[in-house]
Amino acid sequence: MSHESPPRIDLLDLKLLPAWLKEPSGGKRFEHYTAEEEAERPRERGKRATPKGFASRQPSFRRPIRKGAEGRQQRRRDHPSRGRKDDHRNRETGKPLAPPPDVAIRFLPRSPVLDSIVEQIKSGAVGYSLFHLARLFLEKPERYEVRLTAKPDSPLYQLGENGAVSVNRQFLEENGFRFAQQDFYKIEITEGEPIKGNFSSVARDRLSGTLLGPTNYHTYQPRLRTLYEQRFSRRMSFSDYQRQIEIVNDPELIERWKKETQRVTTYTTLGEETPAMFSSTTEAERHFKANYLPGFVRDIEEVSMGGVASRHLSDRLLHRAIEEAWVRENRSPSNLMQELAGRFRQAGLHVFRHRRGMLFVSPLRPQPFIHEQTGVSELVNAIVKTLAENPGIPRKDLAGKLIVDLTPEEAEPRKMALASDLHWLISAGHVIEFNDGSLDLPRAKVKPVEAAVSAAGNEGTIPSLESAVDTAAAPPPK
Repeated sequence: MSHESPPRIDLLDLKLLPAWLKEPSGGKRFEHYTAEEEAERPRERGKRATPKGFASRQPSFRRPIRKGAEGRQQRRRDHPSRGRKDDHRNRETGKPLAPPPDVAIRFLPRSPVLDSIVEQIKSGAVGYSLFHLARLFLEKPERYEVRLTAKPDSPLYQLGENGAVSVNRQFLEENGFRFAQQDFYKIEITEGEPIKGNFSSVARDRLSGTLLGPTNYHTYQPRLRTLYEQRFSRRMSFSDYQRQIEIVNDPELIERWKKETQRVTTYTTLGEETPAMFSSTTEAERHFKANYLPGFVRDIEEVSMGGVASRHLSDRLLHRAIEEAWVRENRSPSNLMQELAGRFRQAGLHVFRHRRGMLFVSPLRPQPFIHEQTGVSELVNAIVKTLAENPGIPRKDLAGKLIVDLTPEEAEPRKMALASDLHWLISAGHVIEFNDGSLDLPRAKVKPVEAAVSAAGNEGTIPSLESAVDTAAAPPPK
């Protein structure tokens, strides 16, 4: 639906720390997720992150606070908790709002942004946290897409092939002309005849400053409704919006309204051999509903849209459902992490688990270093031993531990050798370098059959090969 150009993500600006270095001690742990989620949760419970672009459903306008008993009653009415409670009711009728649509919502990375990320990861040799990369995609709507999948009890409808999407067919039929008029008509604005008559006042919208004309003028009601639907329908009810209309008696404003009303909007059909022209919006909309609307609204099973478009949907229920899904996904982006892991593997990158089972991605495959292998220098073994004793140590601190008690003449070749051996260990996958500069060893893997035989031997029995393989295939103990 949307063709907004995605921005490029520069991973050099991403300051990620391995999660075990900034994980708070204690706290609740979840088996289905990693400690990174706990570290990223807001400290103040009960506060929910609201994405930019999603309209806040809190009341947008407050009356001046009065003093005394009347003021106390007003403060109780205007309390935020009151606003959240009323949010579940229609502000015009007072009836409960319809429940959120039962539509499957998935957040996917934009392909151009993902390609840029893959290119940057392949250009280096460092590992990145999948949790933080998923958060990075969700941070801006230009970086992700939203995929909606209909369910049997909650169908989806769309105008044409790339038009507006809604869970309410009647909503699209009633607003189809407003959404798609530019696809069917050539719209031109010309100067018409001066308005005749004497007018003592005009109505003005306080929020936008738009002049709507005298309340008894024939264009007042259509302009009022159109302005509300186009700009304020997601923020307030129509009755609340009507309270923002004021009557002004300024002669200059009356003259300005007359000049604005002189402009005549014409609609000329685009797809007909003999174009038809309509001099009013009402006539053009009547023609649209009679000739184009039948069959224009179609049932769909699945649709994808850009993140920016998903935050400007006219369907309130669908807009709210996407907003709440974004909040859940941003809090625990397990679905997006799974999608990124699959895409990264297809691109030839390696996704692996490290401390506490957290997922990372790297262009190199981590491989534990075997100390018994021959042909390696003493410094290589010293690097591996130091990292085993100091997981997550930065490069500078590693050099400080291995280059000690040396003269300047001896220290320089030692630094060169350390840099060379460390580069070899990283390129071979024996040492993982994270993008913040910290270093660590890959998780050691025990040979499955040997581990099963050893465990069984301690109990005085020798298992069969089949039982040993079954033991190795079992999930590791938590």
